[in-house]
This record gives sequence, C-alpha cells and structure tokens, in this order.
Amino acid sequence: MKTVALYFGTFNPLHIGHVSIVRFLNDCPEIDEVRLIVSPQSPFKQDAVNSDMERLDKVKADVARLELNVIVSDVEFHLPRPSYTIKTLRHIKKEEPYNHFILVIGADNLIDFHKWYNFEEIVRNYPIWVYPRIGVPDTQSLCEKYKAVLLDAPMVDISSTEIRIGEKTAGI
Repeated sequence: MKTVALYFGTFNPLHIGHVSIVRFLNDCPEIDEVRLIVSPQSPFKQDAVNSDMERLDKVKADVARLELNVIVSDVEFHLPRPSYTIKTLRHIKKEEPYNHFILVIGADNLIDFHKWYNFEEIVRNYPIWVYPRIGVPDTQSLCEKYKAVLLDAPMVDISSTEIRIGEKTAGI
C-alpha cells in the first residue's frame, strides 16, 4: 500500500508555483508518490489556450526537463466530461483499492469548495491537504470547515491565469 498525493489541475501552464508544491510534497515523509492529474477541462474554467493534448504533452515535457519526481496522469482524458474530482477519485480508487490517496488543492479552491460536485463525499472519504495561496482570506477557518490540513508549504505569488494574460512569466 502506497500513500499517493493527487495534485489536480489544468496546469495551463505548469509554473514555478506548481513545481514548488511538487517538490514540497516529495519531501513529505508520509508521501510515497506524487501524481499530477492533468484535467482536460475544469468545470470552473473556460479559457484554455492550448488543446488538451498539447497541454498534456507540455506538462510531461516540463516535468522531464526539470527532472521532477512526479507521475503525470492523463486519467481524466479517458473519463466523461466535465471532469469532476470526485468521479476521478472514485475511478482511481476502484483501479487501485490498495492505495491511500490524498487530495492536494490550493487554498483558493476552498473558497468555492462547496460548489464542487459531491464535495461532501470528498470530505468524508479523502484527506485534503491545502497549500497556502497569497490573498486567500481566512484559510485556516476554511480548512477547519472542510477538515483539511493546511500545509506549511512555501507560497509563490503566481497563477496560470497571470501567465496566460501576460502579467507574469513562468520562470521554469
């Protein structure tokens, strides 16, 4: 049995903040494996610049170039859309019933977590680890509300949206 950290995202593009989180997770002694679950389309985002496959290939190339100790998963590319986290978690658990899975999300996701499809099932069945994000008010109380663990991870002030609209550069 392995403990696997599942870090979901569109990674459009993968940036230094994502890399920092992957490295942080790899340093956690309770984590045996880290997976980037590349989402073909977030139910909350409609602004993809690259095609799904181009983005997936770019994430794989960046991971290889940076020699990150992470598995890039395309599991959501093979599931019905839109990609709902709970449906992906159910699928992965069915395929790997012997493993223990931890959902890794950014604090900004907690603000609208109550809007996630079947979020209650996620809270009941999966540990949630939250990495801090600059500008997210009351993160600790949101973590308590959803029984999530706030990680003492480094904060990087960057987002994929800022990179796509040209406000910041990826730096990877």
